[in-house]
Amino acid sequence: MAKVKFAIPKGSLEAGTQEILAKAMLRLKGVERTYRPVVDDKDIEVKILRPQEIPLLVAGGAYDIGIAGVDWVRETGADVLTLLDLEYGYVRLVVAAPKQTAYSSLDSYVEEYGRQDRPLKISTEYLNTTAKYVASTPAYKRLYGEKQPLIITPWWRKGDNDMVRVYLSFGATEAKPPEEADLIVDASATGITLEQNNLKPLEVVMESTATLIANKQSYEDPSKREKILDILTLLRGVVESGKKLHIFVNVREENLEKLLKSLPALKSPTISPLSVKGWYAVNTVVSKNEFLTVLPTLRKLAQGLVVHEPNLILPLEEILQKSSGQG
Repeated sequence: MAKVKFAIPKGSLEAGTQEILAKAMLRLKGVERTYRPVVDDKDIEVKILRPQEIPLLVAGGAYDIGIAGVDWVRETGADVLTLLDLEYGYVRLVVAAPKQTAYSSLDSYVEEYGRQDRPLKISTEYLNTTAKYVASTPAYKRLYGEKQPLIITPWWRKGDNDMVRVYLSFGATEAKPPEEADLIVDASATGITLEQNNLKPLEVVMESTATLIANKQSYEDPSKREKILDILTLLRGVVESGKKLHIFVNVREENLEKLLKSLPALKSPTISPLSVKGWYAVNTVVSKNEFLTVLPTLRKLAQGLVVHEPNLILPLEEILQKSSGQG
């Protein structure tokens, strides 16, 4: 089996990535000392990279799989296969303005700056996403039609509308207004950084979480596909286990059928007779969202309730069906 090259992110997704990999029994060793940590599975080769780089590097075949934010997959337009929403690293990509602004939306900024014949300056790391988003506003379409906002970096410029300028930010984007920019488009997890820099969000461009992506050719390569599916199965197991509870209850024989009928959440439970005649043990997995709903029934009909949070729930049939359909 060929080694699978796995790109994982540094920065804001770093801690969450290491945590989910550890729970998936893919614990990294040496992350404090090197960008090439090792994992127990000898068929996986890991490298730590900036999250902005990962989608294009996976799309280009430098890596077979990777973890990156949805925001950077969309920003780069990388042609990758999205395998799994990992459900951590949640951020909102927001348009933000100085708190004292008189305008309440991006559309009103475009409208008023256009009316005053003033160039609207926007600072962001998300050049393509921002240009596309501002060009979709009603005021922009009315004022500028099909013209594209001018994207400005130190090395190149793209676009033909000098009245709306999107500047590349090299970080500390929230510090740009009001001198360098009228607005910013930036990722915000809590809004605290915006608040501390006297900014307020006007609207949400998109929401983003960490996602597992794959190179399309690697996924179709028989020498790599099985290992990719192993990794996908383990990570999906971590995601699913976070939503479930494993419960064990003891129940009298006369209450067993009533218990099972009263709890639709108990799908295909394991039922075992106890050493004490007339008693049974019921072992099953329920959704965390359902547990408080079913608790009154458990309390009335069962005894000896034990609840565990599972480490891994591996949906093997689901992975097999999806892989067969894609293959």
